[in-house]
Amino acid sequence: MLYHLFEWLRYEGIKFPGSGLMNFITFRLLMAVLLSLFISTVYGKRLINLLRKKQIGESVRELGLAGEQQKKGTPTMGGIIILLAILIPTLLFADLNKIYIRLMLLCTVWLGFIGFMDDYLKLKARKAAQAKGEKYKKKDSDGLAGYSKIIGQVGLGIIIGATLYFNQKVVVWREYYEPNTAGQTAPLLKKGEKKVGDEIVTIEGKEHRYAVVKTPITTIPFVKSHEFNYSKLISWIGEGAEKYTWIIYIIAVTLIITAVSNGANLTDGLDGLAAGVSALIGACLGIFIYVSGSTRFAEYLNIMYIPNLGELSVFVGAFVGGCIGFLWYNAYPAQVFMGDTGSLALGGIIASLAIIVRKELLIPIFCGVFLVENLSVIVQVSYFKYTKRRYGEGRRIFLMSPLHHHYQKLGYHESKIAVRFWIVTILCVLFALATFKMR
Repeated sequence: MLYHLFEWLRYEGIKFPGSGLMNFITFRLLMAVLLSLFISTVYGKRLINLLRKKQIGESVRELGLAGEQQKKGTPTMGGIIILLAILIPTLLFADLNKIYIRLMLLCTVWLGFIGFMDDYLKLKARKAAQAKGEKYKKKDSDGLAGYSKIIGQVGLGIIIGATLYFNQKVVVWREYYEPNTAGQTAPLLKKGEKKVGDEIVTIEGKEHRYAVVKTPITTIPFVKSHEFNYSKLISWIGEGAEKYTWIIYIIAVTLIITAVSNGANLTDGLDGLAAGVSALIGACLGIFIYVSGSTRFAEYLNIMYIPNLGELSVFVGAFVGGCIGFLWYNAYPAQVFMGDTGSLALGGIIASLAIIVRKELLIPIFCGVFLVENLSVIVQVSYFKYTKRRYGEGRRIFLMSPLHHHYQKLGYHESKIAVRFWIVTILCVLFALATFKMR
């Protein structure tokens, strides 16, 4: 909103010292980071006190884990702090006319609301049990039913997938070949791509001509021709099958958002774990967005240029700042838990950003911790059911799942587990960034 206010002032010819700063994305990015940190640290404390006053405390399951009783009564729904630290700076400093900003605001509010309802229903069931003088058991009420969460995630996936596929502002640029002896040029189009316009950009004093292309492509790591068109998934059906690519694309987007959102939700089990991992992944995506939204870096790294992407750096700055600020109170020993209000939103934001920047195939790399946490639960449950059916008793591979609880059972302190998972995430992020040149 401040951005649009200053745009209006400039349009009206009203100038004053510093009025031109809003024209620079770097300035608005820094302001978004600073404001998100301020909101999450200064006003985060007030929200924690309010949650404690309203007796919105966590009910800890008795899992036999060290220190679990000390966490009983710690305020939950702290994800509200992160959501406010993301939404307020973005609304103030971002260009709200950009389609990518609108999508990310929708994603944040949508999944934040689903997580909030889940936490609220758990709290309601707990207070009802206390009013009856009964002992609340978490298994008696898991908040929203599992299918309700899935429906919400699928709904968001359909909206984001359909928007990215059909919206005419979601495009990539292809540079033209150098003129041949006849003075003719041709765009570097891939098979099946259709040009919808032309753009000319001056880079270091030299004009570069680009073809504006509407195409459902993504980046393949470790491959020289590092792009993949979703239409290839159904091209084997026969001629004309490409017109149904939108179905495949929307399904893929929905699966990715659902998987990463649930992965972040499972990772949120130790003090500071999910927030720290999400901040590092957000920084990685910020770098992807910066280079893919710059014609100069895109040309140097030989990657696709995505116009209007640079504005997302303001949102990512607020996202990273909110996660880091939340760690001020969520690091061990936690003064607040983010709950599903925060974890579902964090995973959905990460997945949506990766899809927008066309790096969704890199998610298993830079979201390696989320992936392992997801797989540990799937493997544990599958093996338990298999052995129970075959041997009459369920057996386990891990002492407990998700994986971070396995290490707790082995006697590792949760702060050590969290920090080591952060280090693993740093390695995953660096490896993902290295794929720019590893082809």
